[in-house]
Amino acid sequence: MVNPLVSILIPFKNVEEYLEECLESIRSQTYQNWEVLAINDHSDDNSLAIAERFSQLDNRFKIFTNTESGIITALRKAYKHSSGEFITRMDADDCMTKDRIQTMLTSLKEKGEGSLAIGQVKYFAENGVNDGYNRYEKWLNQLTADGTNFKEIYKECVIPSPCWMVHKTDLDLCGAFLPDRYPEDYDLAFRFYEKGLTCISCNKTLHYWRDYDTRTSRTSEHYAQNYFLEIKLHYFLKLEYNPNNTLVVWGAGKKGKAIAKSLTENNIDFKWVCDNPKKIGKDIYGVKLIHYSELQTIENPQSIITVANEEEQMSIKFFFTELKKKPAEDYHFFC
Repeated sequence: MVNPLVSILIPFKNVEEYLEECLESIRSQTYQNWEVLAINDHSDDNSLAIAERFSQLDNRFKIFTNTESGIITALRKAYKHSSGEFITRMDADDCMTKDRIQTMLTSLKEKGEGSLAIGQVKYFAENGVNDGYNRYEKWLNQLTADGTNFKEIYKECVIPSPCWMVHKTDLDLCGAFLPDRYPEDYDLAFRFYEKGLTCISCNKTLHYWRDYDTRTSRTSEHYAQNYFLEIKLHYFLKLEYNPNNTLVVWGAGKKGKAIAKSLTENNIDFKWVCDNPKKIGKDIYGVKLIHYSELQTIENPQSIITVANEEEQMSIKFFFTELKKKPAEDYHFFC
């Protein structure tokens, strides 16, 4: 098709302050053959009235009610009612640039199936964006500029949840929104990675990401750090772990302990290393911590790094380079 239909999936709940701006940014798209599947997830403000007003003005906006609860079931319902050859997601409190749909669609048509269109993002907030989000934005956009997002997938979610587009056939291949696993955006990113989709590099800002205190990613328990660690370890063991190698956990902080505890509970053998003299030699969860230098004597180590400090990460990278170990193959940063 010359101008294929693009389905835009939008769950929404209590976003009356921002929804109109979001939907207007979609109406202003340079590419016009789209449909919006907006799912009201039990709003008790004026969000539904705003969405219905748009549907009365423009029949491309299709409004449904989530008879269940939560963003995953809302996305399933939106997807069930979609008719597009191409699928994208949008957050109800954000804004698209005018050329977002056209840019993503053009790149997907050029690259064909097996590709994932993503875009640069820009955070904005009424009282300014905090340093953590600024660093995440910079890191994410650097990956997107090169299309190398999946190389650091165990660090953080490498696909901006409201700014991707795929062929419907590829989304089906990846299981769409079937798993009940949170955070749902990070889980989907891992499934894109698992099925071998290729990220299409992009140097343009296509999405404005709003930050505020009551945003779901800030308030819902489903986006707490323990959920992120569980997803990382789940997919690492599924996709990367080789039981013929020696699994190594580097770091004995909060994240390192959480991973070590999960591994012991699942009867998975591992070595545990760190550089903290107060912890070396201690027995935690039945595993004695050893100095990281002992990695030099371990044959075929496969390492999970839980050290977050950027300077220490650089030293760790240098250490592995000296051992001729490759990032994203022999070792993975989990933070």
